Order: sequence, then structure tokens, then C-alpha cells
Amino acid sequence: MQAQANAPRSGLMIKLAAVALVAAIAAFAYFKVSAGNAAPDVTFTKLDGQQVALKDLRGKVVMVNFWATSCTTCVGEMPKMIETYNKFKDRGLDFVAVAMSYDPPNYVLNYTETRKLPFKVALDPQDKLAKAFGDVKLTPTTFVIGKDGNIIKRYVGEPQFAELHQLLEKALAAA
Repeated sequence: MQAQANAPRSGLMIKLAAVALVAAIAAFAYFKVSAGNAAPDVTFTKLDGQQVALKDLRGKVVMVNFWATSCTTCVGEMPKMIETYNKFKDRGLDFVAVAMSYDPPNYVLNYTETRKLPFKVALDPQDKLAKAFGDVKLTPTTFVIGKDGNIIKRYVGEPQFAELHQLLEKALAAA
């Protein structure tokens, strides 16, 4: 009788252990490319074919924004991203908008030209950039990278721009 009473408890313990393991793996994956970690060593290919290595932007604060022309939140936040870039570019902010692999290049080019995006726009046709930044799937996802090349913050979805601007003020003022 005692063995039967312990069976449900041991089953529950196994389920709890499995949940804890899944949570630990998810947390590891999230923090692998999150605040405090070095940004990946990637090279962006801009729409004009020029290449820009992220390591060549060291000494600047860099925003890397994964987006798509089919993403309504991305399109909605883009004017605020332009305002943010224009506000901070003269103080050392650089910005790379990375179009997701499923976004047709001609759509990206058309959007970039008609909206006069003032920052670098790159394509990621093989998902290499998205994978390097922790397998980005959700758009928009924005990374703020400090002058030292470490990720300061990761935003999934549209950031709170007042908070983002405070973060940029602090990062740009850092030595």
C-alpha cells in the first residue's frame, strides 16, 4: 500500500524535474545572447552589397534591429527608430536594420527607399545573422550593443522609447 502511495509522488517529482530542466535550458538559451554577453562576430551585407563587420563598429553604441516589411509592429515602430537614430547618431550611435530571411529583398529595398531609412539596412537571406544573435524568430527584436562590443539590452517587440533613450544616453556617455 505504501508503494502505491509513493508512485504518484515520484511521478510528480519527475514532471517537476523535467519542467525545471526545460526552464533551465530556455534560460540558458535566452541569456546566451542577452545582456552582458559579447555580441556575435558577424558581418552585415547592406542592400548595396557593401559589407560591414560588427567588430569594426567597436567604440560606438550599436542598435541591431531584426525586422520585416510584413511585420506590422516593425513598420509601426520604424518612424520612432528613425527618430532615435537621428537624435543620437552625432553622439556615436550606429544602427543596422536586418531584414529577416523571409522578407523579399525587393520589398526591403522599396521600403528603405520610400521611407528614406537613414541607417544601414542589411539582408539576412540564409538566417546567419538571426542565428548568430540567438536564433531570432520574433520581430521586431532589437539589440543594444555597448562601445565595448557587449550586449547591453535585448528588446523583443517594440521598445519603450523613453526607456531606450535613457539607456542610449547612459551607454553613449560611458567611457
